[in-house]
Amino acid sequence: MRNHRLEEKIRQVPQKPGVYMLKDGSGKILYIGKAKVLRDRVRSYFQKNLPSNPRLYSLVRRTRDLEWIVTSSEVEALLAEANLVKKHAPKYNVSLKDDKSFPYIRITREPYPQVLLTRRIVKDGSNYFGPYTEVKTLRKTLKVIHKVFPIRSCDYYINKESIEQNKHSVCLDYHIKKCRGPCEGLVSREAYNGMVHNVVRFLHGRTDSIIKDLKATMEAASEARKYEEAARFRDQLRAVETFSNRQRKVSATFDDKDIIALSVRDKDACAAVIRLRNGKVMSREKVYLLGVEEDNLRQAVHDFIRQFYMDADFVPREIIVRELPRDVDAITEWLERKRNKRVYLTVPRRGEKVRLLRMGEQNADLLLEEYRRRRKRRKELVPGMVQRLQSDLRLSVPPRRIEAFDISALHGTNPVGSMVSFVDGASEKREYRKYKIKSVRGIDDFAMIREVVFRRYTRLKSENATMPDLILVDGGKGQLGMAVSALQVLGLTYIPVVGLAKRLEEIYLPGYSEPQSIPKSSPGLTLLRRIRDEAHRFAVTFHRQQRKETVTRSIFEEIRGVGPVTRKRLLGSFDNVEAIAEASTTEVCEKASVGVRIADEIISMAKSTTTSS
Repeated sequence: MRNHRLEEKIRQVPQKPGVYMLKDGSGKILYIGKAKVLRDRVRSYFQKNLPSNPRLYSLVRRTRDLEWIVTSSEVEALLAEANLVKKHAPKYNVSLKDDKSFPYIRITREPYPQVLLTRRIVKDGSNYFGPYTEVKTLRKTLKVIHKVFPIRSCDYYINKESIEQNKHSVCLDYHIKKCRGPCEGLVSREAYNGMVHNVVRFLHGRTDSIIKDLKATMEAASEARKYEEAARFRDQLRAVETFSNRQRKVSATFDDKDIIALSVRDKDACAAVIRLRNGKVMSREKVYLLGVEEDNLRQAVHDFIRQFYMDADFVPREIIVRELPRDVDAITEWLERKRNKRVYLTVPRRGEKVRLLRMGEQNADLLLEEYRRRRKRRKELVPGMVQRLQSDLRLSVPPRRIEAFDISALHGTNPVGSMVSFVDGASEKREYRKYKIKSVRGIDDFAMIREVVFRRYTRLKSENATMPDLILVDGGKGQLGMAVSALQVLGLTYIPVVGLAKRLEEIYLPGYSEPQSIPKSSPGLTLLRRIRDEAHRFAVTFHRQQRKETVTRSIFEEIRGVGPVTRKRLLGSFDNVEAIAEASTTEVCEKASVGVRIADEIISMAKSTTTSS
């Protein structure tokens, strides 16, 4: 079927650099890309002959709308693309698996900076070093840093004023020589920041110059007969030398290089990044990728470099790859802006660099193989209670993913539904969903179950998301029948559905008028009860929250001077209306930030409400 609206939009795409977003019928972004000439790139998707690549074919078939953002240059388009992909994580873009949780070393922007591990980047002028994927190695590095450099471990904001006003005092770290006491001004700002500068050099792999400085300082202290101080510098020197000796020399030159190697097998991909600093291996990072096609490695290299160096602290002089990324000129210009120096993207043909690239590819292959074996073991390892449930319900496959529904509508007010998800018998709380009932009036649990089930799987179907192996509804034949009815409309009758009634813990299956017999001691039934109870708890909690907001909102709306902000403060400060009724005027004034008159009116209204109920 022709989409005239999309065709018209394609004709309107400008011949300028920018970012384009392909969307499905519901407005969800499927793919984000950038182009030097937007019109040429966008039109290439919609030629008469659909692309032979299955992933690209699927993208084009699902596209129903598009948007674009014009930029002043291709490099600006690259930055906009990176930020938008990170924000929206479209299904058809190559993405770094769990990239939001990669740790960094952060050096705060303060008069006396902190050096700490963080997983969240705040644009406040702090310096970030990373990303790191080997957390154990990162923690060892931090341990060495704090052993060598007596940097403070507290999170106080220390400046000249706080020192003069004696706001803070030294802690145990000072007495055991792990901190030089900046909080009491026992070390000058210049000397402290000199240590921080050495930390930066250490993180950049410049250990040789640090060793040289420590030797000189140790010898000077020894000559001055400050033997305790010299011993401390000796211990720091040994720690740096031990760390440096563990870094294997692999390059004849002393240039900084990153080796990026990709390994792709079926739909799995792994990138290994080996960081060479001063010719030594500084670290090896591994990143698993989603959405990589074996026949389009140039695009994968482009997307990986863009995402990996987006928040990186340091861009090396040379990046060695097997294939140059797509739009290599724009990528190179962007990297050079980050580095403020020339950057070379190199595809080696002979010599030492080929050997380094092979080393990276061996790492990537081994890491990917390990990942695939680990995932295969997880798939093969089906918990016993899941296997027993499969046997109890006579299912064709183990119900590894179970989704359960419940309704909560006490006295017919604020009806809500809940959906909880369990995988291999464990709750997946990120997948839980809450539903406010929209289409049902009055008390009708059956219709409410139908609405919630219909809404859940309409959404999953539109997103081509993974369907559950088993659906559980809290209730008997009536609730089960309505859930089956919703699935029939959606064409999803192949998904097994069961009902679990509370009163006698009876199992109901579609097509059977009587409850099915399952041993009460069966681990499978125990699992179903646990999931049903969790769905009930989740629904009741949401319902109470809705009732509390409705009651508090409705009874105080009539008081002049009590607006949405004040009602929100009341909700956050008191458990219920009864608590407000029992509170003092002073307490309400403080917690709701209102005057005495309004506080008295709030308490009076709360008391009259609790008395009448």
